[in-house]
Amino acid sequence: MTAMRRISHGFASTAFEVVYLGVATNAMLALACLPLLVLAIGTNPAESWPYLAAAAALAAPGVSAAFTVFHEHGRSGAGPVRAFLRGYKATWRKALGIGAATAALLVVLLVDVRALAASALGVVVVPVLLMLSVLALAAGMLALVAIAEVPVARLRDVLRAALLLGVRRWYLTIVSLLIAAVQIALFANLPAIAVGVTAAAALYLIWANCRYTLRPVLPAAEPVTD
Repeated sequence: MTAMRRISHGFASTAFEVVYLGVATNAMLALACLPLLVLAIGTNPAESWPYLAAAAALAAPGVSAAFTVFHEHGRSGAGPVRAFLRGYKATWRKALGIGAATAALLVVLLVDVRALAASALGVVVVPVLLMLSVLALAAGMLALVAIAEVPVARLRDVLRAALLLGVRRWYLTIVSLLIAAVQIALFANLPAIAVGVTAAAALYLIWANCRYTLRPVLPAAEPVTD
């Protein structure tokens, strides 16, 4: 009976900790990405896409800060709010550069796709451009995870590792992209649920998968558990 009480107490404590981690991360992420959320919910994306691209770049530090929360969970005594703020402070410059580069590249590629879709070259060029768009998005996600894991890493090295490992471990990259696609689709239909409930869970899965992708270049002192 005593053992059952101990197990129940431990389970309840763990469950509360996980719920608090998700709720706190969702709240901090929503604040950090507020301009993007307002534009995505309150405007027509077909008309406001330039502003959405800029807001997405500005939201990148919030994503890297959320990845920092997952990285520090269980490693330090800091709660998710402190970990988020610390991660934001440590990574915002690099994250903003990654977000801006990714958003700019996606805009250029997708505008070209639209311009060439109806042309004779479209059959050949459009699939290549779409593939490059997917690769840019994947490399951006991997780079944000990388700076959360190693904030002092040089941005050039981070981008190189993200690009090379994203291609080499393409099967893991596809998983991360599918998780992101499901979360985006959920946001399009149920934004309140996507922002308030599933955002942290989706980002955690992306973080864990991308971290495994980056395993060959992570410091030996920071082993990744299979």
